[in-house]
Amino acid sequence: MTMPEAGPLLQVTDLVKHYPIRKGLLRKEVARVRAVDGVSFHVNPGETLGLVGESGCGKTTTGRCVLRAVDPTSGRVLYRRADGEQVDLATLEGAALRHLRREIQMVFQDPYSSLNPRMNLLDIVGEYLVVNHMAHGAKLKDRVAELLTQVGLRPEYMTRYPHAFSGGERQRIGIARALSLNPRFIVADEAVSALDVSVQAQILNLLQELQGKLGLTFLFIAHDLSVVEHISNRVAVMYVGKIVEMAATQRLFSLPRHPYTEALLSAVPKPDPRLKRQRIILSGEVADASRVPSGCYFHPRCQYAVDRCRTEAPVLREISPDHLVSCHRAEELVLAGIPVEGDPNSMLPAAPPPRKDQASA
Repeated sequence: MTMPEAGPLLQVTDLVKHYPIRKGLLRKEVARVRAVDGVSFHVNPGETLGLVGESGCGKTTTGRCVLRAVDPTSGRVLYRRADGEQVDLATLEGAALRHLRREIQMVFQDPYSSLNPRMNLLDIVGEYLVVNHMAHGAKLKDRVAELLTQVGLRPEYMTRYPHAFSGGERQRIGIARALSLNPRFIVADEAVSALDVSVQAQILNLLQELQGKLGLTFLFIAHDLSVVEHISNRVAVMYVGKIVEMAATQRLFSLPRHPYTEALLSAVPKPDPRLKRQRIILSGEVADASRVPSGCYFHPRCQYAVDRCRTEAPVLREISPDHLVSCHRAEELVLAGIPVEGDPNSMLPAAPPPRKDQASA
């Protein structure tokens, strides 16, 4: 019997990734794009953490920093190996990093551009095995056939090329490739956003099935909250490089505590026509990550903002067990969530938003 692992599988602390903006003949740095600006979260073994937000909020960059596809500016990315030892992925180099990449893989967003059109499935799925000297010849073919079967494809497809498959089948190929080295942790970056809705459900069910069979842990990056609700145990909401709210999925959907989360939830389609909720249309544009506003980054678009929000940056704090939020008014606001069956608190009405001239009074 396998003993449970102690502590999180992944612990990210104060992760920062800034891109310098240079101008002039001497390429002097004049500003910085704050793509990821002090992000902290953890992912427990066997769970799925959903990371959501608008395009450009920094969620993909966060995933790439975790994988070391890009080097973070600062922060710690502690990963717990199978033997229990913790290593900081942010500082690893050379052979030590290459060895750990066998345990950490990625499923990419676009199933069309993430597969080499000049390689057949045997080469695509088996590439990692060959590069890491783990299988060759007949053993390689057997392993690729096993992986294709795991993701719902026929083994005889291994001689075909990507153009012969649909979008959903190509994403299954990408998943098979990610599974080839028996990883423990997978970053799924918008893994279903390029697919039709019916195909999305198939891929999500496949990921959950593989998670149960193989004991996988996921960081699931998405912008569609209805998708995140289906697959995630916990959800972290990002806005302009920062996490503004993080909680268990049901609690975050039924009782959001940050105005940005409330706005995102108001856009989720409702399957029951009897449930009518007013769509919240945010004013203005997403803050420029190279010229972030003072105080709370969300305050120029927030209908609940007061003077304190414009001058003082909120910190991510725990307002109830395992529910973290970065908002000065989190305790006093009653925000509208999505009704959850069996949860009496999910039907709480939203407090009427004060007008901005009243809010600052």
